[in-house]
Amino acid sequence: MSREPSVTVIIPTKPDLAEILALAAARNLDYPREQLEIIIARGKQPSVQRNTALRAARGEIIYFLDDDSCPPPDNLRRAVAHFADPAVKMVGGPNLCPADAPALEKIFALVLASWLAFGPSRARYWPVGQTRASGEKELILCNLLARRADLLELGGFNEALYPNEENALMDELQKRGGKLIYDPALIAHRRPRRTLKAFCKMLMTYGRGRAEQFRVNPTPGSALNFVPPLFCVYLVVLPLLALLGKIVFLPLALYAVAVLAQTVALIPMGGVGKALAALPLQILVHLLYGCGFWRGMFTQLKTGGPRMDVPVTLEKISL
Repeated sequence: MSREPSVTVIIPTKPDLAEILALAAARNLDYPREQLEIIIARGKQPSVQRNTALRAARGEIIYFLDDDSCPPPDNLRRAVAHFADPAVKMVGGPNLCPADAPALEKIFALVLASWLAFGPSRARYWPVGQTRASGEKELILCNLLARRADLLELGGFNEALYPNEENALMDELQKRGGKLIYDPALIAHRRPRRTLKAFCKMLMTYGRGRAEQFRVNPTPGSALNFVPPLFCVYLVVLPLLALLGKIVFLPLALYAVAVLAQTVALIPMGGVGKALAALPLQILVHLLYGCGFWRGMFTQLKTGGPRMDVPVTLEKISL
């Protein structure tokens, strides 16, 4: 009988956070205690925290959770089974809004699951399709497993990037022939942002992170990320384009039809009320993501090796 691989669960969190939801969930994972360790990495830069914990980890497989990710007990055994194929380098699945979350957060979750708002990345927030070979557009770091040796060989996460540090790493793994697996049943529950202000800030941050990722690690898959920022440019110059005639309003009219169609498609997922509430937020996604993207194209990126100036405290949890 083959031995189950050792696993280290890495949870980055803030220096002073007392209640770590992911820790309780990690303790409840159905896996041999002698083959499982949990490391809490406290600090203020998650990329640095994850890298520091990665170098200290003993597990052959690393399970990355955010501090508010709550995977079910059977997640680990399900995910580890995919690594029986030596070509598989990463495995992940969606993070879903808990059933008991407030109504506003469920609306945010509906927007995240919208194809029009998030394209293929909606698979990060909704179980989409069947288990399949996938890529960085569908996998998300708050519910992700990887082989420790491969991560160390690539030097871990790029500490100049946050967010989107995992996306550049996934691209590099695939360039080297590695297989990334998306399993829609490999879920973790995690609440979306609590307020509209926080949700808007997240969208700006996502856009900035994508632009910075493109500057550091451009790939053909980056082309899709230029759609929202170019849409923003179109809206800005539309008053001038109007001098050319009504035809310039055709893209805007098609966009309006697409938003309405997507809103109707969301009704079976969230009901009429939540789908209608999600309508303006879908438009907001494109505007804020686009603005954040343009900002990210001109930010000053940090370069060099590991960020030794960022203190990290590791806590190895006894099981």
